[in-house]
Order: sequence, then structure tokens, then C-alpha cells
Amino acid sequence: MNIAISGITGLVGNALSQRLLNDGHCVVGLFRQDFEKGSAHLAEKLDGVEAVIHLAGAPILKRWTKKWKDVIWKSRTDTTKMLVSVINSLPNPPSVFVSASAVGIYDTYEVHDEYSTEYAEGFLGDVCKAWEVEAMKINNHKTRLAIARLGVVLSTNGGALKQMLFPFKLGLGGKIGDGLQPMPYIHIDDLTRGLEWIIKHNELKGIFNLVAPQMISNTEFTQAMSAILNRPALIPVPEFALKGLFGEASSVIAEGQKVIPRRLPETGFEYQFPDIRLVLADLLK
Repeated sequence: MNIAISGITGLVGNALSQRLLNDGHCVVGLFRQDFEKGSAHLAEKLDGVEAVIHLAGAPILKRWTKKWKDVIWKSRTDTTKMLVSVINSLPNPPSVFVSASAVGIYDTYEVHDEYSTEYAEGFLGDVCKAWEVEAMKINNHKTRLAIARLGVVLSTNGGALKQMLFPFKLGLGGKIGDGLQPMPYIHIDDLTRGLEWIIKHNELKGIFNLVAPQMISNTEFTQAMSAILNRPALIPVPEFALKGLFGEASSVIAEGQKVIPRRLPETGFEYQFPDIRLVLADLLK
């Protein structure tokens, strides 16, 4: 299968492209310059492509200045809008369009599966909602749409785990704030397997929570890290320190959503790493 991936140089895009290539697929990378060159250029790159996986988006965990908020928003909504417009205009469009979103769309109070409509208020929730609205403009008579709401992706090649690993190894790790905030996570391999699963099963469409089935708190994650690395984790990170570093963006770390994946397991998908101890044992062995 010919599969196009936007955001292919990112943590998820790179791992996904390697999985797809190893499984015998052909991968077409969609880069920032491809979007800058306009719709006609994108249409040429998508000629003959059977699936599009849209992962592009500027980093969230960075101080949210007015300018950076605009970058976060446009890097998701504008690219999605352009991709959807191009796909809808093609005489032979891809059979499936998988568009990334995030569990940040959900509020921090309820337990959420894919049927939940209790959405978050605030900047990140608004970004996710606008992002998904653009994806939903795909012509679903010709192209199947799947929206993948991602949790915290755990990998030693980048992302949150790589940033936390060094202080934990020094014995300087600890919970964040009171440690009670939920941490919806997923092993990078389960994520890429899940995305490939959605592509390969023609009956799958709609919303999918790409998180592990286990719900944990930040404290439980901290305890698991401490046990796997055999290092103490006694130094909590106060919320005021996070706010000093990231400003409003600190809410991404200091808060969390209770999210479960109902739809993917219902289709027969099995997680290789359904428990945080299995995740960390595999990644940090």
C-alpha cells in the first residue's frame, strides 16, 4: 500500500514510517515545504496514494505566547484544511484518511471513552476541537475518516519519557504537583501498531482513543519509573516551578484526563504493553 505521512520527521511519524516500511508498504513523506508549495503540489504528491496519516503539528509543551499559540493552532488546523481540500478534489482519492488529535480534547473530570462528549474548555481543548472539525470535512463517500486521539507517547527516542529519564537516573525524579493527575499513556509500538491496524481494517472509522487500557496517576508512573531504574524518586516538582518554566502550557503536565480505549480493543486489537510496568521494562531494559 502507498501511504503518505505528514509530520514524518516527528517522534510518531518516524516510528510509524519505519513500521510501515518493514511491513512492505511504500511511504511518502509530507513535509512543511510541501504544504508551503500549495494545493497543486500536494495533489501531485498524493497521486496514487491509498492512505494518508496526518500527524503534523507544532510542539505543545512550550511557553504559550500569543505568537506560539497561533503557530500551534495553524500548524494543525490549516494543514488539515489543506489536506482535506486536496483529497476531496482528487479524481481517485485515498481510501482512508487518519487524522491525529489528542486526549486533551476531554475535560479533566469524567472518565472518557470514544463516545464521550464532555470536552475541555480552554486553549488546548479548543485546538483539538477545531482540528477535528477540519478533518471531518473529508468526503466520507469516497474516503474513510479515522480520528486518532493520542495520549502521552512513551519512547526513549523523544517526547516526555526522554526528557524525564536523565533526572530520574540521577535520583532527582519525583511526582509532579500532588501527583494525583491522570496520565493517559501509550507505548510507541502500540501506537504505531494501532495506526496500522486502523488503516488495514476497512470497516474502521470515526474516533479512536490511542491510549493504553490502564489508567494511572502521575504518582503511579513515578513509582514505576523509580522501581524499574532502581532509583529514589523523592523530589516532587512543584506546580509553581512548572508555571515559571512553561506558563499556561504547564497545564499539559499538571492536569490530565481519565481516558480509556474502548473501540480499538472491540475490533480485536491487542496491546503488547497494557501496563506501565511492561512499557517501562521494555523501553528502559
